[in-house]
Amino acid sequence: MDRKASWSVADAVDYKGLPAEKSKTGGWVPAARILVVEICERLSTMGIAVNLVTYLGGTMHLPSAESANIVTDFLGTSFLLCLFGGFLADSFLGRYLTIAIFAMIQALGTGMLSISTKLPQLRPPPCNSTVTEQCQRANGFQMGALYLSLYLIGVGTGGLKSSVSGFGTDQFDEKDEKERSQMAYFFNRFFFFISTGTLLACTVLVYIQDEVGRSWAYGICCISMVLALLVFLSGTRRYRYKKSSGSPIVHILQVIVAAIRKRKLTLPSSVVFLYDDYPEASRIQHTDQFRFLDKAAIVAEEDHEVKGQTKQPNPWKMCSVTRIEEVKMMIRLLPIWATTFMFWTIYAQMITFSVEQATTMERSIGSFQIPAGSLTAFFVAAILITCAVYDRVIMPLMKKWKGKQGFTSLQRIGIGLSFSIIGMAAAALAEVKRLSVARDAASGTTTLPISVFTLIPQFLFVGAGEAFIYTGQLDFFITRSPKGMKTMSTGLFLTTLSLGFFLSSFLVSFVKGVTGGKGGQGWLADNINYGRLDCFYGLLAGLSTINLGAFLVCAGWSKPRVESPEKDSCGDDKC
Repeated sequence: MDRKASWSVADAVDYKGLPAEKSKTGGWVPAARILVVEICERLSTMGIAVNLVTYLGGTMHLPSAESANIVTDFLGTSFLLCLFGGFLADSFLGRYLTIAIFAMIQALGTGMLSISTKLPQLRPPPCNSTVTEQCQRANGFQMGALYLSLYLIGVGTGGLKSSVSGFGTDQFDEKDEKERSQMAYFFNRFFFFISTGTLLACTVLVYIQDEVGRSWAYGICCISMVLALLVFLSGTRRYRYKKSSGSPIVHILQVIVAAIRKRKLTLPSSVVFLYDDYPEASRIQHTDQFRFLDKAAIVAEEDHEVKGQTKQPNPWKMCSVTRIEEVKMMIRLLPIWATTFMFWTIYAQMITFSVEQATTMERSIGSFQIPAGSLTAFFVAAILITCAVYDRVIMPLMKKWKGKQGFTSLQRIGIGLSFSIIGMAAAALAEVKRLSVARDAASGTTTLPISVFTLIPQFLFVGAGEAFIYTGQLDFFITRSPKGMKTMSTGLFLTTLSLGFFLSSFLVSFVKGVTGGKGGQGWLADNINYGRLDCFYGLLAGLSTINLGAFLVCAGWSKPRVESPEKDSCGDDKC
């Protein structure tokens, strides 16, 4: 038996359903195939998102605020669908089939987008006027074709993002010391591939969109996704597949329903009288928070049902203490979850209004003109530089001085939020300077005599902030969640991006409505040269400062309070 355990992975099977052999399955080669899917997904999604606002305004002739909202709604929906993709993977399809199916959906969406941007019937006629109101905007049918393409891509993104990282880590055995170290390396490469895909999207792909044609660029996205799918499928025989323990959403609902059913019962004097069928070694210590949920573990005769020759507890009537504690752990994630939306609202401005600012500024270097969407390359560069400095400088110094492996996950989140506030303040100052030039420029000037590099500080600060907050959030949501709910906690983390984008759409619409007045201009005018985008950026900086204060309060609260002071609720940092 020990000999068998040495060559196989205990909780994984191969494509035939047999125990997965270490020598024939898993490891870096299959994981690399999965990373190819991730880099092509980033190339497609971000290659479309970072330059979409210029297409909506310049080709579809939509107002500035409406264009920004379409982009943020598209990204928000994409990340929100990660929860749906995770539910399908956990409950029905498994991660392998989820990746394969949703990669095909994304390829279909990018192919349709390529066609919709090529056919003249699917876009309004061009106009020479610089005033959007004098141009014919896209009609309902043309926008419908665009929306169908975008949201097919969003569905594909949601399914892929929910499963790619999890299926990648499935290729490594946590109980094997060598493979465990390889898994840590995989996480580093995973974030690197996300950044690489984004960098290619906002440089090479944006250049092709502006100089060659959008249909060609989106066609490249489609072809790359098809090739990534073929590479992924070629590894079918080499992958390790882990059986799902059921949907964590169902488990959470079972605890809530059981607690509501027993709401009138009185809790026993000691936790030892509560039901717990988990082995002693895998139990989670009881905590005194959210005591109402503990009623789900009260033992009652009617909680058991006869199945065959034995009586078994009905999980909708009685749940174990450990299952209840898992739900409590997920609840403790929510305050941190709720106070990280704001960063992604600021992030949304980098790919919407900041790109619009760039279109009005001098972007030439000699005879070469920088595409407005490519300015986000500075954003990605800031991420890569920050990650390198953190890994090579900050972590070694902290280990030498304080004996710690860098900042904690909550500290990294706090640093990321702080950088975003500085970034918005820098954006407001840059916009004040740009508007002063716009007021002095002659009427009808399309390119203002101010360098686009004035905008670089806001990209650098927010980019550095993302390097801290993304890794901090991912670490926090994975390490603070129960073992059986890792996929759901990853989806929960990704919904912070989604809700941040939706919050951006709401704030844009709200500010547009409140400040628009009778002329319809206000802070977010259709032509940003006549608006007050600096005030909007200042508002975001103020809201982010309030949000940072709320985060600091929640960070102190998120630590669980256990009944016994000698032991932590997770025991040996296992949660």
